[in-house]
Amino acid sequence: MRGATRGIRRTALAGIAAAGLALVPAVADATPGSGVTGKIISQTTVGDTDYILREVTIQPGGKTGWHFHDGTLYAFVAQGTLTHPDASCEPTVYKTGAAFVEPSGADHTHIGLNLGKKPVVLEVLYVLPHGAPLSEDAPNPGCDF
Repeated sequence: MRGATRGIRRTALAGIAAAGLALVPAVADATPGSGVTGKIISQTTVGDTDYILREVTIQPGGKTGWHFHDGTLYAFVAQGTLTHPDASCEPTVYKTGAAFVEPSGADHTHIGLNLGKKPVVLEVLYVLPHGAPLSEDAPNPGCDF
């Protein structure tokens, strides 16, 4: 059953992508993440675009650090509750079963937080320019997270 559920999630992510979270310090003022791990599930390049399906886990109390992406991300919350503030300091909360899109560019800086008691597990499809990093670190825009 677990394999079937994972297949459904992957299919859902592919559908979201058709319809429409690596934290490597790169900026001196970057806000480091903690309690975050990622595992690449699959990866392919078509033309000048990389498609990377990755499982990201954020432990309780963990955070991604402030960052942005050079391409669009499509995410599915497989477990837990993700608190996801953007540069306006207003958090959006995504619970298990939620799907969301992260737009590309430095004007879409955000952070992922796990304020809960169990790990947050995300299935994320990265649609990036070929060779781009999974994320670009950014300074805290002045939020209290």
